[in-house]
Amino acid sequence: MATVVPTSEEDAALAVVRFTAELAWADAGPEVAEPQVTGLCMEAQECMVMGRWLDLASLMLTSADLVFSKVSDRDLECIFTVICNLASKLENPDEELEVAKLISTKISQQPNEKPATRLKILFNLYNLLESPHSRFFVYMQALNLALNGKVTDHIVPSFKKIDSFLKEWNIGVKDQRNLFLTIANVLKENKSSGKDYFKFLTKYLATFSSEDPYTMGEAKEEAIHTVIEFMKAPDMFQCDLLDMPAVGQLEKDAKYSLVYQLLKIFLTQQLDAYLEFQAANSTLMKSYGLVHENCITKMRLMSLVDLGSNESGQIPYALIKDTLRINDDEVELWVVKAITAKLIDCKMDQMNRVVIVSCCTERIFGQHQWQSLRSKLASWRGNVASLIGSIQANKVVDEGSQATQGMAVR
Repeated sequence: MATVVPTSEEDAALAVVRFTAELAWADAGPEVAEPQVTGLCMEAQECMVMGRWLDLASLMLTSADLVFSKVSDRDLECIFTVICNLASKLENPDEELEVAKLISTKISQQPNEKPATRLKILFNLYNLLESPHSRFFVYMQALNLALNGKVTDHIVPSFKKIDSFLKEWNIGVKDQRNLFLTIANVLKENKSSGKDYFKFLTKYLATFSSEDPYTMGEAKEEAIHTVIEFMKAPDMFQCDLLDMPAVGQLEKDAKYSLVYQLLKIFLTQQLDAYLEFQAANSTLMKSYGLVHENCITKMRLMSLVDLGSNESGQIPYALIKDTLRINDDEVELWVVKAITAKLIDCKMDQMNRVVIVSCCTERIFGQHQWQSLRSKLASWRGNVASLIGSIQANKVVDEGSQATQGMAVR
């Protein structure tokens, strides 16, 4: 098969037009094909002379799309590199955006045909663009292509750079909302880390404000998914969902109020409250895929964390036994589980049968937690200042003593 070998920018574009046109019209016979190929080449040349890059891109894409299944991946990349390079000829951001939309939309139309190659072409186009708006549009097209074409593995690594991308793109709230939700869907399809999926769901929910109640309703279903994801996750014990207006709206919702109530139990109450709720709402919990045994395990750990947050810093074994509803010989096992999960830093005093807590994870970090932290920091600051004052005072005394000894020697 022939391969495109460009010798200059203009020759490359014309070579692609001729190459794709000949393939597209190959089955029509030379008498029909030659006039069509010649006409397309003349039209392409006219577009280049007149600087009509958008029209040229449209012309090239029409032929290229027809031969997508007829050429190798290598030739496809070569063809679309030339087409994508047209965007770099445009200095006007609006015109660049139009070309980027045209190319990326065309490439994304058939996601099930060579999806990995199509995605690679979109990445190449992204890197050729200068305008942040153009880049954002192409990235969104790439996300949807990866999702629909089942090639999410190729785009998931880019999520680590999302924060820097957001600074570059400088997009509005609606675009951020669309971005975070699409990424969450990609992660769900990819069966990636549950924490990453939860992270982008919460980013999506955080874009909704109580000042705009009219749009809040559209977040309701995702709010439920996020809440359920948190309660199912065996390795997540802290979140700020109760502070989010998008989640708060569930409290008075006839359909979802019980789910909100269960979330509050997970984040603010102990095992006995959960068991009471489960006894009355076991069917509801099963409908959301919540496994009772897994929920008990999580609530026992979270209840233990709650016990560790008291001011005394000590938890009697008996209190752990009663709160977690376990046997005497299981107390230390659950403390070890909490330590392993990095929920609590403590020592077990087996002689006095108490757990001495150094620090523990807060299930929620709201106003009360901030005030507590502020008090501790103020106390530490005072202690450090007092220590520095003592050191300086001792230093003065030592220097005076040394001076007196020097005078006595003389």
